[in-house]
Amino acid sequence: MSLPGLYIHVPFCGSKCGYCSFYSIADHTLLPEYTKAVCHEIELRPGDFQSVDTVYFGGGTPPVLGTANLQTIVAAIHDNIAVNSCNEWTIEANPNGADSELFSGLLATGFNRLNIGIQSFNDGVLQYLGRAHKSEEAVRAFREARRAGFGNIGLDLIYGVPGQDMDCWMKSLEKAVDLAPEHLSCYQLTIERGTPLGRRLSQGKSALPGEDLQYEFFASTSEFLERRGYTHYEISNFSRGPEFASRHNQKYWDHTPYLGLGPSAHSFSGRERWWDVANIGKYIDMLDRGALPREDSEPIGPEELCLEMIALGLRTRKGLCLTRFEQTRGRRLDAGELGSLHSLSDNGYLSIIDGWLRPTLKGMAVADRLAVELSDLLDR
Repeated sequence: MSLPGLYIHVPFCGSKCGYCSFYSIADHTLLPEYTKAVCHEIELRPGDFQSVDTVYFGGGTPPVLGTANLQTIVAAIHDNIAVNSCNEWTIEANPNGADSELFSGLLATGFNRLNIGIQSFNDGVLQYLGRAHKSEEAVRAFREARRAGFGNIGLDLIYGVPGQDMDCWMKSLEKAVDLAPEHLSCYQLTIERGTPLGRRLSQGKSALPGEDLQYEFFASTSEFLERRGYTHYEISNFSRGPEFASRHNQKYWDHTPYLGLGPSAHSFSGRERWWDVANIGKYIDMLDRGALPREDSEPIGPEELCLEMIALGLRTRKGLCLTRFEQTRGRRLDAGELGSLHSLSDNGYLSIIDGWLRPTLKGMAVADRLAVELSDLLDR
């Protein structure tokens, strides 16, 4: 059993992208107060999290903090949490403003895995998404990171953008692969209410691709990257070999506990899930008073765990361990349930191999819908 993971949410960005629903702000006046507060939260963390084996700084745009503040937070982690077995320290970055000095500073701080939010190598798509960089900056940022010494770099890309056709998307994929990153995350654009793009969509000013085109994007991406040496290990994630798959993110999919610190960050202990307030002023104020900045929590019982095991397992190539599912549920699968699973297998959505229920590419493409169907079948 692996140790828990630690996530630090840095809620500062240079600017807010039109599709982003994560909690972040473009006002940087509270950077020093945030740094002090998150260090205090590290000290006040629950006792279940004495050791971790992955650390992930996300956001937002964590490098906005500056090297000195990042080093202060990393020092607080070392002072309060056992990280001796941690060999994956990830930080997210954006291309604009990134140079060799920044990347050298991140390496010196202790980060050994870099995730760059490129999203597209097409300037028109970048402009539509509200990104603050151009494609040439993305290429330059990657090369500067490599030159600085990062040997484990991931790139984020988005497909299914209104007006984006397959040719445009495949050209972005080609440019990404030509750079030879160790990891690629290829996300289908989802629009959340309340975001600028969400408002445009609700007003009929743009439209997402239809279901058939969405599947073509998904399947073509998988087939192309598999041919180019990447393993499609989760719906949106590809790695150049298992050693480059995100160890931290896999904790979310296999129910390994994780601790999230920072405004809006979520945590999971195995028995409970909780989350911090999504307001930096309130977050800082609560920690100044010595209070944990918790917004709310919910218990996670066997029934909820089973439902999540199905939904999360079907997102991954590894799939769902049927023995572990039966142990969590407290009873074995009966003949009728096994028959239903084999029926889904016969229809090409799943395969049953060595006690694991694994989605096919066809199954991963409809993982959410399949999870609902499977949950209903196993709950009868």
